Amino acid sequence: MSTTTLAWLAVGIYVVLGFFIALAARKQVGAGMSEFFLADRRVGGFVASLTYSATTYSAFMLVGLAGLSYTGGVGALGFELTYLCGLFLAVFFLPRFWLAGRHYGYITPMDMLADRYQSKVVGAAAAVLALIFLVPYSAAQLLGIGLLLNGLSGGGIPVMSGILVAALIAIAWSRIAGLRSIAWTDAFQAVVMILSASALLGVLVSQLGGLGTFFARFESEFPDLLTVPTGSGAWGINMFIGLALPWFFFCLSNPQVSQRFFIPKSVKAMKQMLGGFLIFGFIYTLIAVMWGFGAKLLVPGLENADMATPTMLAMPFVPRALALVAMIGIVAAAVSTIDSILLTLSSVWARDIYRGVINPQANEGRELKVGQWVIPIMAVIAVIFAWQVSTKSGLDFMIAPLSAAASAGLLMVVPSIFGAFYWRRASAAGSIASIVGGAVVVLVLQVTGLKPLGWWPGVWGLIVCVVVFVVVSLVTRAPDDKAQEFMSYTARKLKSGDYV
Repeated sequence: MSTTTLAWLAVGIYVVLGFFIALAARKQVGAGMSEFFLADRRVGGFVASLTYSATTYSAFMLVGLAGLSYTGGVGALGFELTYLCGLFLAVFFLPRFWLAGRHYGYITPMDMLADRYQSKVVGAAAAVLALIFLVPYSAAQLLGIGLLLNGLSGGGIPVMSGILVAALIAIAWSRIAGLRSIAWTDAFQAVVMILSASALLGVLVSQLGGLGTFFARFESEFPDLLTVPTGSGAWGINMFIGLALPWFFFCLSNPQVSQRFFIPKSVKAMKQMLGGFLIFGFIYTLIAVMWGFGAKLLVPGLENADMATPTMLAMPFVPRALALVAMIGIVAAAVSTIDSILLTLSSVWARDIYRGVINPQANEGRELKVGQWVIPIMAVIAVIFAWQVSTKSGLDFMIAPLSAAASAGLLMVVPSIFGAFYWRRASAAGSIASIVGGAVVVLVLQVTGLKPLGWWPGVWGLIVCVVVFVVVSLVTRAPDDKAQEFMSYTARKLKSGDYV
């Protein structure tokens, strides 16, 4: 049986298992926006931690981060660990999101901002920001799957075929039962991800003679990749900050992640979600970086670093069955991110744009239908974007920078989130001006390729965003009553320990 046939067979088995799980989840879905998009806020700690992990870690890791480690060395580890460091923000914001969401019935983070600032335009501005910048992030995941299937099959599976299959799976699992099906399939996918990646690393280390030999060889052959900045200059301070800054604030800036803050069923589940994710994330990060190092030792000289993982999986020392399982693990990682993004964007469109601005009188049933129909539309847009990038660049790009560039634009909502919980003077005008102003700066710099003073677009965008947010808020009127009510409610609950 050919490698191409085996790859398609493995994908088929994965899809069938996923559909069984999604359909089982559908039996427990009730009516309404909260049920479809938040699983009625009743997700247990174990499943919550796995869906949080699978949503966050995507094709970026074993394809993108491995490729970045291949070219940039140990700096890639520091870059990725900034995400886990940034999770200290969740200590402050996770319980506040959770409390506010249950008390006020928020469906999306933008819904929360619109209510806190007493302005539907604030929610719409943040929603449009997500719609613009999450499309390239989704495209990065689709590209990762396309590259993986193409490389593992020796070119037998076209990149575009992988992109289309991933998009169709994500659409189906998002539509079947909303967050409940995504959470259940994410749990399945997260287990496949971590087990297959661990087994893969074990085989690689064994091939290189054990951990001691592995690190000794790498230190001997590529000493410049164990310093920051590297001898080749790949990890200058500006590049590191430009890539790491969006990652540090990722848990707040990316709505498909922060929306997960609404779903735990209890305080215990909330703590389990965060703790489980930290363990999963640390292990998965180390595996991805070491896999990139191993690829550098075994297949040096690759023109496209994102091909490191597909190339390695096709090597003779990797058992074919394990290579196929690992491939499915990476596909699962990407699909879990894409379907979560599609679900979040559809909820954002339905709640914050359609009902928030276009048709405020729409009932919940109509709002839900709009959200469900947006899912395939957003998927098509992401597919078109992925196809254009792959065609124009000839696949000469790196998934990690593309993902970080997408997240750079989403940074512009962070000051508004901080202001919502911690600054009573924060105003709707300040929020709108900062989101729009910062996003324009990021887009202009990314399109033109300009980096004034060597600083990356996300850095300049956040500087402009913070300054505009503070200045405009100080000279405009904040919704004092709502700000006081909103901030005092969460602060009072947290202080008393009365979460339930």
